[in-house]
Amino acid sequence: MKQPLILPGLGILKGMAVTARNMIGSYYGRKRLHTISYPEERLALPENSRNFPFLVYDGDDPEGGLRCTACRMCEKECPPQVIYIKPERDENGKLTKHPTVFDIDLNACMSCQICVEVCPFESIKMDSAFEYAAYEHFESLVLHKSDLAKSNTYYHGIKPTEATAVDANLEAERQRKAEAAAKKEAALKAKQAAAAANAAAKETPPTSDTDASD
Repeated sequence: MKQPLILPGLGILKGMAVTARNMIGSYYGRKRLHTISYPEERLALPENSRNFPFLVYDGDDPEGGLRCTACRMCEKECPPQVIYIKPERDENGKLTKHPTVFDIDLNACMSCQICVEVCPFESIKMDSAFEYAAYEHFESLVLHKSDLAKSNTYYHGIKPTEATAVDANLEAERQRKAEAAAKKEAALKAKQAAAAANAAAKETPPTSDTDASD
C-alpha cells in the first residue's frame, strides 16, 4: 500500500496560514477583531453571565417596591456567609416584611448563585456588572441596600428572557392568590348568610294549632 506523502513543516505552514488570514481579516472584518479599546468600547455580555447579586424592585420606588421580605433565607444558605440582613420593625416592635439592612460583602462572594436559587420571592438576582475594583478591601467592597437595589427594568435589560419568565411566574402567583382570596371571601359570606338565616329562623315563633283554627 502506497504511503501518503508527508511534507516536513506542513503543520507549521498551516498554522501560519491561519494566523495570516486572521491578521489580514482583522483590518476589514469585525468578527475577526478579537481586541477592543476598553473601556471606550465594550463587548455585549451574554445573558447567562453572572457576577454578584443585586436586589430587584418593582415600580419607581427602590425602597417601597423592593421584593425582598427579609425572610433571611439567602443569608442562611450563603456558603461564605457574606449576606447580612436586618428586618425592619414597626412602632410596636413587630417584625415587618421589609429589610432595614441588606449588605453583601463582595470580598468573599463566590458568585455561586445559591442565594438566587433559594429565594422564594424572586427578589435577588445575579448581575453582570463586574467593575468593582477598589484600593482597600473593606467598606468599599461592601454593598448596602441602596447599592444593591436595581429596577425590574434594569433586570429586563441585562436578562430579558429570564426576567420575562420571572414576571410571568409572579403574575400567575398573584392571580392564584387573588382567586384563593376570592373563594375564601365567598365561602365566608355564604357561611355568614347561612348563620343569619338560622338565627332568623330561631327568632320566628312557631304557629300554634289554635291560631291555625282561628
